[in-house]
Amino acid sequence: MKDLLEFVVRSLVDDAESVRIRTHERDQATVLELEVAPDDLGKVIGRQGRTARAMRTLLNAAGQKTRRRYILDILD
Repeated sequence: MKDLLEFVVRSLVDDAESVRIRTHERDQATVLELEVAPDDLGKVIGRQGRTARAMRTLLNAAGQKTRRRYILDILD
């Protein structure tokens, strides 16, 4: 999942080298913490959060196959 999210985010942002994704386990879910450059934060979130919502939907759909819940946290 980390690789999938990293591919999508690096395709969206201008400064691909500043993309950092950390994972950790919480209860019955895997939390993916996404950190990007401050200038790219708006691109990752999108208008009214549409891009962030789409990435979360993608993670949920991929998680259904493995029966695992994934949570995306975008850090500023």
